[in-house]
Amino acid sequence: MAQAWRCSGLRWSAHGPELVWDGGRRSALTWGKRVAFAVAEGGVRTCVGARRHPCPTRAAVPGRGTGGRCEECARLDRAHSVAADTLADDPRPYHVYLAWFGPGMTKVGITAVERGSARLLEQGAVCFSWLGAGPLMAARRTEELLRAALGVPDRIPYAAKRAVRSALSPSAAGRAAEVAELHARALALDGRPESLAPAPCRTVDHAEVFGLAGLPPAAGVVGELVAGGAVSGELVAAAGPDLHLRTGRGVVVVDTRLMTGWELVASGADAELSVPVVEFGAGEGSVQDGLF
Repeated sequence: MAQAWRCSGLRWSAHGPELVWDGGRRSALTWGKRVAFAVAEGGVRTCVGARRHPCPTRAAVPGRGTGGRCEECARLDRAHSVAADTLADDPRPYHVYLAWFGPGMTKVGITAVERGSARLLEQGAVCFSWLGAGPLMAARRTEELLRAALGVPDRIPYAAKRAVRSALSPSAAGRAAEVAELHARALALDGRPESLAPAPCRTVDHAEVFGLAGLPPAAGVVGELVAGGAVSGELVAAAGPDLHLRTGRGVVVVDTRLMTGWELVASGADAELSVPVVEFGAGEGSVQDGLF
């Protein structure tokens, strides 16, 4: 019987994207690498637990959910989440950032200073700039100010991000100018918390890191994994949690968050894609989006 592994998701390191497996093993991902795996026959997707603790009931969870958690573990995870605005007494300093994903698609967000730009890579931000840094509540108030005064959202659906990756416009200079213009408007707002130290606009571009230059348009996105189903393709790009794989059906996006909770086994390089794929423009946005 083939050895089965459980995936903990996609992580971004200084060397690029890596698939992380339970037990700490990591698989580095490079452009042109063959990504091939199958879901164990008769397998059931089970809850990944919360806060590094296993689910006490190993509850079954839907294949289409990107969270991979049962209702109780999802509640416990959100109870300690800055992103869900349930943790107000975190003493760490926080960055406020502006992240650009496509024309007219710039969001505001916060991340712990100690995390550096990891959160921006995890979200698939094509470029970004820091806006300022300070205590958590000051960062939160700044985020709310930009939403109210400038109409800047704090989340953008993954479906919208995916739809524009293969045809990024404007150029790197153009998108940096979009961020700079919004950055200037944000710093000019009255009512910004004094405890948030402003940061100069210095855009960081991730297009090369993600492999987006010349990226072919995606034909579709994997809607879910299923028992006995296989995924196989050549890696042509990766952004946020998404892998863009060249397959016999064209380029297909695999949201690696759908891999968690399944027992996965190696499949041959000649294996074909045999999991449900939703074509772009045919309800792709129905796949559950994450908090960001």
